[in-house]
Amino acid sequence: MVKRLVVGAHYGFRDWLAQRVTAVVMAVYTVYMLVRVACLPAYDNTAWRDLMAGGFTKYVTFLFALALFYHAWVGVRDIWMDYIKPISVRLTLHVITLLALAGYAGWVAQILWRL
Repeated sequence: MVKRLVVGAHYGFRDWLAQRVTAVVMAVYTVYMLVRVACLPAYDNTAWRDLMAGGFTKYVTFLFALALFYHAWVGVRDIWMDYIKPISVRLTLHVITLLALAGYAGWVAQILWRL
């Protein structure tokens, strides 16, 4: 019987595509926000609140954050899988990373919808 080693981050096309799609989402959002910020009448707290008050801007900002967190998850997970060999340490780091990213997503939602 051949013993299979659980090492390496070789998920292939799915992860490659996820990285590219999330990068495109983040790039489009960045261009959108640069244009919106450039069109602001003033650069103060009131103008920023007005910019972020719209439902569409909140929605795309949250989508940007989710894309960022998923992009980070794929990248950090691959780092853990490539360089952390003890499975227990790797699993612990995966769980910590997932909990942190989920917490950040909740924090972003709280910030966006309390404005």
